[in-house]
This record gives sequence, C-alpha cells and structure tokens, in this order.
Amino acid sequence: MNVFLSDEQDRPVDAVSLRNFAVRVLEEEGYAADTELAVVLVGAKQMTDYNERFMDRKGPTDVLAFPIEDLVAGSAPRRLRDEPPVALGDVFLCPEEIEARARAEGFVYDDFLHLLLAHGILHLLGYDHDDDTTADAMEKREDELLALIGRSLG
Repeated sequence: MNVFLSDEQDRPVDAVSLRNFAVRVLEEEGYAADTELAVVLVGAKQMTDYNERFMDRKGPTDVLAFPIEDLVAGSAPRRLRDEPPVALGDVFLCPEEIEARARAEGFVYDDFLHLLLAHGILHLLGYDHDDDTTADAMEKREDELLALIGRSLG
C-alpha cells in the first residue's frame, strides 16, 4: 500500500502506527498492494478552513474525507495488470479536535484517533452513515478494524 502521511500540525502523534493501521484497513477491505491513500494531519485553523470551504460548515471538525471516486462499500475495485493503481483520495485528521472530543466523551485519545482514521478511510471506500442501517454497518466495521490492532473505545 502506498499510504502517504503528512503531519502539518503540532500535537505529537505516532505516525508509524497510523500509517500501519491505514495499510491494515486497506488490506482487510481487499485493496491491492499498490493502492494509494493520503492521510494529512492538520491544525484546527486549517481544518476550520477546509470544513467551511468544502463542507459549508462553520468551525473545525475532527475528520474529513475527500474521495477521488465513488466506490461501493465492501467491494474493492478489480483492475487489470496494466491499469494504474487505485488512488482513493485524502483523509484529513485534526488531532487537536480529536483530543478535545476524546476527552469530552471519555475515550482514550490514541484509540479515538485510530477510529477516526478508519472512519475517514471507510468513507473513501464507499461507506456512509446517512441512515441508521448504514451508520450501524459503518460503526460495526470500525469496531472490527480497531479490534484487529487491539484497540477499542470501550
């Protein structure tokens, strides 16, 4: 997997753990070894700008996902050998917001950071939470993925 991780903020994070987890999520979802994904860690100011500009929502948020293609959840695209790698898109995480939300909800910060990375990746892969059924399926998959690396939100 080609997971590009860019840390453009000040909070300490375990970039190796995040990258390895992103690779594991893509493997578990059946994506080819040359699949491409970008993960960008940003500060609250930059996340606020993205949230307002691209989502038309005020203030910062914890995670944003920008897919390149509309994919079907649970169905990795098949491609021929001579086709280019699948480029999934970008996941933006705001550790400052994630830490504040984890504290407010009683979660362990690092576990919650990994959960929201999985959440963003699953959005790129076609998962959504538009209604109770899709939200339940997405949450269940997030929990399964966290469990693979010995994490949970309790």
